[in-house]
Amino acid sequence: MSLKAKLQEDLKLAMKNKDTVKKSVVTLIRAEIKQREVDTRTELGDDEIIDVITKQLKQRRDAKTEFAKASRDDLVQEAEAEIEVLMEYLPQQLSKEELNEIVKDTISEVGATSMKDMGKIMAAIKPKTKGRADGKMINELVKSNLQ
Repeated sequence: MSLKAKLQEDLKLAMKNKDTVKKSVVTLIRAEIKQREVDTRTELGDDEIIDVITKQLKQRRDAKTEFAKASRDDLVQEAEAEIEVLMEYLPQQLSKEELNEIVKDTISEVGATSMKDMGKIMAAIKPKTKGRADGKMINELVKSNLQ
Protein backbone atom coordinates (compact mmCIF):
# COMPACT_ATOMS: atom_id res chain seq x y z
CA MET A 1 0.00 0.00 0.00
CA SER A 2 1.39 3.38 -0.94
CA LEU A 3 1.88 6.04 1.68
CA LYS A 4 -0.80 8.17 0.03
CA ALA A 5 -3.36 5.34 0.29
CA LYS A 6 -2.35 4.70 3.91
CA LEU A 7 -2.94 8.37 4.73
CA GLN A 8 -6.39 8.18 3.12
CA GLU A 9 -7.32 5.05 5.12
CA ASP A 10 -5.96 6.52 8.35
CA LEU A 11 -8.00 9.68 7.79
CA LYS A 12 -11.16 7.59 7.47
CA LEU A 13 -10.32 5.65 10.63
CA ALA A 14 -9.50 8.82 12.56
CA MET A 15 -12.83 10.33 11.55
CA LYS A 16 -14.67 7.16 12.56
CA ASN A 17 -12.86 6.95 15.90
CA LYS A 18 -13.18 10.70 16.50
CA ASP A 19 -9.39 10.96 16.89
CA THR A 20 -9.08 14.72 16.38
CA VAL A 21 -5.29 14.92 16.65
CA LYS A 22 -4.66 12.23 14.05
CA LYS A 23 -7.39 13.63 11.81
CA SER A 24 -5.92 17.13 11.84
CA VAL A 25 -2.34 15.93 11.27
CA VAL A 26 -3.29 13.59 8.41
CA THR A 27 -5.46 16.28 6.84
CA LEU A 28 -2.56 18.73 7.03
CA ILE A 29 -0.16 16.22 5.43
CA ARG A 30 -2.64 15.46 2.64
CA ALA A 31 -3.17 19.18 2.00
CA GLU A 32 0.58 19.74 1.73
CA ILE A 33 0.91 16.78 -0.64
CA LYS A 34 -1.92 18.10 -2.80
CA GLN A 35 -0.35 21.57 -2.84
CA ARG A 36 3.01 20.17 -4.00
CA GLU A 37 1.28 18.08 -6.66
CA VAL A 38 -0.54 21.13 -7.98
CA ASP A 39 2.63 23.24 -7.92
CA THR A 40 4.77 20.66 -9.72
CA ARG A 41 1.97 19.16 -11.85
CA THR A 42 3.16 15.67 -10.95
CA GLU A 43 1.96 12.95 -8.64
CA LEU A 44 4.18 12.55 -5.59
CA GLY A 45 5.70 9.16 -4.83
CA ASP A 46 6.47 7.76 -1.40
CA ASP A 47 9.92 9.42 -1.28
CA GLU A 48 8.48 12.88 -1.90
CA ILE A 49 5.69 12.22 0.64
CA ILE A 50 8.35 11.28 3.20
CA ASP A 51 9.98 14.66 2.49
CA VAL A 52 6.66 16.39 3.20
CA ILE A 53 6.22 14.47 6.46
CA THR A 54 9.82 15.15 7.49
CA LYS A 55 9.29 18.87 6.93
CA GLN A 56 6.12 18.79 9.03
CA LEU A 57 7.96 16.88 11.76
CA LYS A 58 10.73 19.47 11.85
CA GLN A 59 8.17 22.25 12.15
CA ARG A 60 6.48 20.50 15.08
CA ARG A 61 9.79 19.91 16.87
CA ASP A 62 10.78 23.56 16.44
CA ALA A 63 7.36 24.69 17.64
CA LYS A 64 7.59 22.37 20.65
CA THR A 65 10.90 23.97 21.62
CA GLU A 66 9.40 27.44 21.36
CA PHE A 67 6.32 26.43 23.36
CA ALA A 68 8.55 25.01 26.09
CA LYS A 69 10.50 28.29 26.24
CA ALA A 70 7.20 30.13 26.66
CA SER A 71 6.07 27.68 29.40
CA ARG A 72 3.03 26.63 27.37
CA ASP A 73 2.72 23.03 28.57
CA ASP A 74 -0.64 22.58 26.84
CA LEU A 75 0.86 23.40 23.46
CA VAL A 76 3.95 21.27 24.18
CA GLN A 77 1.71 18.26 24.82
CA GLU A 78 -0.27 18.97 21.64
CA ALA A 79 2.95 19.18 19.61
CA GLU A 80 4.18 15.90 21.15
CA ALA A 81 0.94 14.18 20.14
CA GLU A 82 1.29 15.50 16.58
CA ILE A 83 4.93 14.34 16.47
CA GLU A 84 3.84 10.83 17.47
CA VAL A 85 1.33 10.74 14.61
CA LEU A 86 3.89 11.99 12.09
CA MET A 87 6.46 9.39 13.23
CA GLU A 88 4.00 6.61 12.29
CA TYR A 89 4.47 7.46 8.60
CA LEU A 90 8.26 7.63 8.56
CA PRO A 91 10.59 4.65 8.15
CA GLN A 92 12.16 3.13 11.28
CA GLN A 93 14.42 5.78 12.80
CA LEU A 94 18.14 5.12 13.13
CA SER A 95 19.60 4.81 16.61
CA LYS A 96 22.29 7.25 17.68
CA GLU A 97 24.92 4.49 17.41
CA GLU A 98 23.85 3.53 13.86
CA LEU A 99 23.81 7.17 12.85
CA ASN A 100 27.23 7.80 14.37
CA GLU A 101 28.60 4.85 12.36
CA ILE A 102 27.15 6.31 9.13
CA VAL A 103 28.66 9.71 10.00
CA LYS A 104 32.12 8.21 10.62
CA ASP A 105 31.98 6.18 7.40
CA THR A 106 30.90 9.22 5.39
CA ILE A 107 33.64 11.41 6.88
CA SER A 108 36.25 8.88 5.79
CA GLU A 109 34.60 8.47 2.34
CA VAL A 110 34.62 12.20 1.72
CA GLY A 111 38.09 12.61 3.22
CA ALA A 112 36.94 15.40 5.50
CA THR A 113 39.42 16.84 7.96
CA SER A 114 37.89 20.07 9.23
CA MET A 115 34.66 21.97 9.74
CA LYS A 116 35.15 23.44 6.25
CA ASP A 117 34.06 20.07 4.86
CA MET A 118 30.74 20.14 6.75
CA GLY A 119 28.70 20.85 3.61
CA LYS A 120 30.24 17.95 1.69
CA ILE A 121 29.62 15.58 4.58
CA MET A 122 26.01 16.64 5.07
CA ALA A 123 25.33 16.33 1.32
CA ALA A 124 26.74 12.80 1.34
CA ILE A 125 24.86 11.72 4.49
CA LYS A 126 21.46 13.07 3.50
CA PRO A 127 20.59 10.37 0.92
CA LYS A 128 21.75 7.62 3.30
CA THR A 129 19.48 8.75 6.13
CA LYS A 130 16.49 10.14 4.23
CA GLY A 131 13.50 10.19 6.58
CA ARG A 132 15.28 8.00 9.12
CA ALA A 133 17.15 10.61 11.17
CA ASP A 134 16.78 14.15 12.45
CA GLY A 135 18.98 16.71 10.70
CA LYS A 136 19.97 18.39 13.97
CA MET A 137 21.22 15.10 15.39
CA ILE A 138 23.22 14.42 12.22
CA ASN A 139 24.70 17.91 12.39
CA GLU A 140 25.73 17.47 16.05
CA LEU A 141 27.33 14.08 15.34
CA VAL A 142 29.26 15.45 12.37
CA LYS A 143 30.56 18.33 14.49
CA SER A 144 31.59 16.04 17.34
CA ASN A 145 33.38 13.66 14.96
CA LEU A 146 35.28 16.46 13.23
CA GLN A 147 36.73 17.91 16.42
